[in-house]
Amino acid sequence: MYAVIEDSGTQIKVAEGDEILVDIRDLKEDQATLTFDKVMLLGEGSGSKIGAPYVAGATVEADILEQGRGDKVDVWKFRRRKTYIRHNGHRQSYLKVKVTGIKG
Repeated sequence: MYAVIEDSGTQIKVAEGDEILVDIRDLKEDQATLTFDKVMLLGEGSGSKIGAPYVAGATVEADILEQGRGDKVDVWKFRRRKTYIRHNGHRQSYLKVKVTGIKG
């Protein structure tokens, strides 16, 4: 069984056992699981349920594995012959989660 979930404006196809990276969010100190309730599609073999926009009552459970930061992305602004150079960097924070169950 697989599902397509929406998280922070992105659609992610997941199945049980998959490890995915999602955007960081505020968590309680003892929180060890996440529940994704914006399930857009549930698929199983030849049959599937398509939501409009979400499948009613469907959820995806995931365990939090780690919190980390991605690779640095360099941002350069440059205008030739104008002595204008700007350099900036960015590292996106993420949560690594493992999908444990798909219900619906």
